[in-house]
Amino acid sequence: MNTTYRKTLLTAIAALSLGGAMIAAQAQSQAPGAHPKAQLSKEERQARHAEFSAKREQMRAQRVAKLHDELKITPAQENAWNTFVASMKPAHRAGDRQHGDRAAVAGLSAPERAQKMIERQKQRTVFMEQRLAALNSFYSVLSPDQKKVFDEKAARMQHRFGRQGGGHGGWQHGGQRGGDTARG
Repeated sequence: MNTTYRKTLLTAIAALSLGGAMIAAQAQSQAPGAHPKAQLSKEERQARHAEFSAKREQMRAQRVAKLHDELKITPAQENAWNTFVASMKPAHRAGDRQHGDRAAVAGLSAPERAQKMIERQKQRTVFMEQRLAALNSFYSVLSPDQKKVFDEKAARMQHRFGRQGGGHGGWQHGGQRGGDTARG
């Protein structure tokens, strides 16, 4: 019995030691200087961002083309389709997030920051209302069969990204701020 107790105790100590070593190694790898992005220059980060943006736009274009084909858009519907697709492009977020102005925002009082948030939300609401108008115009020219396909695609996209009835960027974002209605 004494031997079994010793083996169990030694095994427990070894497991704890190993766990502690793993935690220490993980903490070291997460140190600010150890993170790969922290070692990139501003130009390298911008180049990576541009590359990622180009890939995302290419994937979006492929999804849009696929949806166009699945809906069997007729020449008479092409104008409404183009307006709809243009309205669904991801918004430029420069005015939405002011990364370079964080110090100024940090200097605001709590009510002033809350007011800024309300102003940004109002801008988003106006933008989403414009998207809804384009969606309604496009939807009105679809045949019943096309509406069925479109509704299935839109419901699948909303479900995939957890957006039941909209939400911030419901038609534009998914995953990492890149999805759109054309995902299927």
